[in-house]
Amino acid sequence: MSKINIQGLHHAAYRCHDSEQTRAFYEDFLELPLVEAFPIGATATGREARVLHTFYQMQDGSCVAFFEAPDQDFEFKEQHDFDLHLALAVEYATLERMLVKARAENREVRGPSDHGFIHSIYFRDPNGYVVELAAPAPGKGKGGGFDSEKAHAQLQRWQTSVHS
Repeated sequence: MSKINIQGLHHAAYRCHDSEQTRAFYEDFLELPLVEAFPIGATATGREARVLHTFYQMQDGSCVAFFEAPDQDFEFKEQHDFDLHLALAVEYATLERMLVKARAENREVRGPSDHGFIHSIYFRDPNGYVVELAAPAPGKGKGGGFDSEKAHAQLQRWQTSVHS
């Protein structure tokens, strides 16, 4: 069996209410440039569609993308952090700057939270999604100081306590 070599994230895509409100949050506030936008008039199977697909690029070239599909039902709800959230990597100085920026703009912001290996702040985008900015904790470095052996042991303890 050959091993899959996933190189990284190209994009993660979500639905949005309004492409312009979404652009204002991701481009104007989070400072991710809008790098692509295209309408979709038909699906790959030939079904008619009225959709706009937009892409906001991060420093590593990967993107956060959105679909606005006004003619298709979709239940937007405010997400709880434990249900769904998007965590974006930043340097600690950026985390601090964005916290100040959010407060100056009277935006809802939570944190900073110390998770041991990262420090995080949280926002809610115009669609109800939670967006986390995560910076390596001091002394942890870019990789976050992950410990796979410790993670496997913790997972096993969880499985035993919750699923036995």
